[in-house]
Amino acid sequence: MRSRFFVSLSASSIALGLVLVSCAGSGDPAPASPDPTPLQDRSRKCGTADLPAAQLGAVEARVSMFSPTRAPVSVPVWFHVVNKGTGVANGDVTTAQITNQLNVLNQAYGGGTGGANTNFQFTLAGTTRTTNLDWFNAGQGSTAERQMKSALRQGGKETLNFYVNNAGGGNLLGWATFPSSYNSNQSYDGVVCLFGSLPGGGAAPYNLGDTGTHEVGHWLGLYHTFQGGCTTSNDGVSDTPAERSPAYGCPGTRNTCTGKKFPGNDPTENFMDYTDDACMWAFTPGQTSRMGSMWSAYRG
Repeated sequence: MRSRFFVSLSASSIALGLVLVSCAGSGDPAPASPDPTPLQDRSRKCGTADLPAAQLGAVEARVSMFSPTRAPVSVPVWFHVVNKGTGVANGDVTTAQITNQLNVLNQAYGGGTGGANTNFQFTLAGTTRTTNLDWFNAGQGSTAERQMKSALRQGGKETLNFYVNNAGGGNLLGWATFPSSYNSNQSYDGVVCLFGSLPGGGAAPYNLGDTGTHEVGHWLGLYHTFQGGCTTSNDGVSDTPAERSPAYGCPGTRNTCTGKKFPGNDPTENFMDYTDDACMWAFTPGQTSRMGSMWSAYRG
């Protein structure tokens, strides 16, 4: 089982590039109220979709031409906190939560939770805080999301832009863009996470920060462990056993793909599955290599 180390810091105890933005909204009618379903009653759901078959083939062909980066990679991170007012209940997450989210990423990607050390580490480049109801409730692919990202995004292809809002007000915990999409849509690049999924948030059992870990995995080029189901290509990683469907909760040993072609139990502990935050703790060496090759091919 993974361990967690969170800290509580005041705003003055950490150097932040802090930008405060106040926006009145577009003037359109206010979005519908967020889904009233209690967050703890929802199953994990990530909005990051599989790549279309034609695009997937081109990506795999390109990545196969690149060796994984061997040197440690330090990724600058801009956190964009988009809220509907002051206070954590309105999405205005605290500085300590942002610090703890960054710590969760560094533990997970540094092998501190028991999985492979991926050689990726994350450093805070800055934080923006924006009050805008439309952007707070921005759904995946919406005009509001595109406006939000276009206005707030910082840095280049090597910079992780981490947007924290209400994730559309439905049942999604977050979504991300793949590195292969950067050149064709640079302003859209980044990850979006539900504000309650940050460490200490209200989205239990998904409030230990691993929605961020999962979505950043997509941003670095990983697919869901269950992509492709019981196929030999699956998620493109040889040491994540094939998995017929997502795993939820804390299922323990599970084997949904059987036969000689599919050795090994389902990787329910993997950060790219759908289990509870407390029960996902690993990246594999194969995923490490894939992220390194993706970085070389698209972000290096």
